[in-house]
Amino acid sequence: MNKALLFAAALMTFQAAAQTTDPSQKQPSGNHPPASAGDDVRGYNDTPQLPGQPWKVHDMNRPRARKVTPGAYVEEAPPSDAMVLFDGKDLSQWVQMRSGQPQEPKWKVENGYMEIVPHTGRMVTKQKFGDCQLHVEWMVPNGVTGQGQGRGNSGVELMMRYEIQVLESHDNLTYADGAAGAMYGAWPPLVNPARPQGEWNVYDILFEAPRFEGDKLVKPAYFTVLFNGVMVHNHQAQLGTTIWRQVAKYTPHSPEEPLSLQDHSQPVRYRNIWIRKLTGYDQP
Repeated sequence: MNKALLFAAALMTFQAAAQTTDPSQKQPSGNHPPASAGDDVRGYNDTPQLPGQPWKVHDMNRPRARKVTPGAYVEEAPPSDAMVLFDGKDLSQWVQMRSGQPQEPKWKVENGYMEIVPHTGRMVTKQKFGDCQLHVEWMVPNGVTGQGQGRGNSGVELMMRYEIQVLESHDNLTYADGAAGAMYGAWPPLVNPARPQGEWNVYDILFEAPRFEGDKLVKPAYFTVLFNGVMVHNHQAQLGTTIWRQVAKYTPHSPEEPLSLQDHSQPVRYRNIWIRKLTGYDQP
């Protein structure tokens, strides 16, 4: 297939996905609550109740995950059947999304990592995935300042919808379900094993895609997540498309969709990204 046809196919995929809520716009301008309702350090008191939980979305009373010191970082090569999405050299497996349109990537690539160039748009894989095993390494560089959601904010978005939060969470405080490793807006990490700013963190994510029959959800998505080798989610159900200050809801979509890395207008680095498509037992 020539480049023009590939680009056209990618354009249709990304435009369809763009019809859903864009998690990269979790905090839209002009939609900020009054100071009396809270903020993104303390949390909020005016958000809706989470289904099946005693907490509200971004609840200021929800306890933050206790800190755990992870083991030392160990560099590992990807397994032989993994698809390497970023090897530190180029962005050939990615396009960039801005205003619902795919563009040539503008994120910086140097020294074996890619770094967000703020306000350029999120990075999206050219290929689509459903059930998968995903390995991602990320770092908030030294010198990045801010507080709450304003310090090292990004996210790993499965199917461009379902986000595991990236944030400086070793020293930086925010609401419990918005910390690094959170299933953003729904479930905090079980514990907080974040490394200090300037050090590499590792996510190993096992993801089961949701199943739909027509417009009906018949099985939610599930996350199992190891954060620096420490389990922070154990086959936890996803509530729906990630969104700020609201309860997530599902919208039917294809069985496979691209992976995306969020541009939240802050410099965050990524490296060593690989993925494996998962199949059932006794399948080739």
